[in-house]
Amino acid sequence: MKITDFYNYRKPGPKISMITAYDYTLASIAAGSGVDCVLVGDSLAMVMHGHPSTLAATPELMALHTAAVARAVKGKLIVGDMPFLSVRKGLGPAMETVEALARAGAQAVKIEGLDGHGDIIAHIVQSDMPVMGHLGLTPQSLNRLGGYKTQGRDQASAEKLVEQALELERLGCFALVLECVPEALAARITQLLKIPVIGIGAGRHTDGQVLVMQDMLGLYGEPPSFVKQYLEGRRLVTEALNAFDLEVKEGAFPAKPKKAAAESPYALAEK
Repeated sequence: MKITDFYNYRKPGPKISMITAYDYTLASIAAGSGVDCVLVGDSLAMVMHGHPSTLAATPELMALHTAAVARAVKGKLIVGDMPFLSVRKGLGPAMETVEALARAGAQAVKIEGLDGHGDIIAHIVQSDMPVMGHLGLTPQSLNRLGGYKTQGRDQASAEKLVEQALELERLGCFALVLECVPEALAARITQLLKIPVIGIGAGRHTDGQVLVMQDMLGLYGEPPSFVKQYLEGRRLVTEALNAFDLEVKEGAFPAKPKKAAAESPYALAEK
């Protein structure tokens, strides 16, 4: 999937499927699936490194994980998250982060919010690095928002999100992620924009959906209410580990070889 393919999803037909990946192993599984594109999200700070929020992600950490994903994923669009404050330190530092992600293998970057850095978004787009916008619940704004809460519930905040979405399109974003907004608001924004809208906790009427892979596989804690778990991953992995533990303790693993090993002076005598 290429950037230009995104615009085909504004027509009636299949919707965009997007999944996060942060490491080579799970990215290689995503690469062999029908999923359209892969997001190396700053949620890796939580999922892979155990931090309480995405704020701990750094440009260096994002580039490290992006490179691992890019070694596994071919033929699918790879989007890298611009981490906390990376677009707020000025144009130079922002472009250094963009360059690091691009050299690591990202074909586009995702930027949360709009207020105060619209000029940075425009410059990145004009520098030939595609930008995916992100509005609604923006996890990097966790402290200002007062937690992980649905956004756009009242008229004023809903109208602001509509205005911001239209402005991101004007600035040249090729797509928009809408996170945790009411379904009716997400439907309205999707209808207004010419670029595709990808929802996460934003209802049924967007042009696509994105989920954190560890959430939908049931591998990472208690998922948000909007997540559908397609696998009971923690239970299955725990059962496998317990089976291994039991077989080791009982001496069932490793099993006796089917063929006798070559003679060795250290071979144990058969009893």
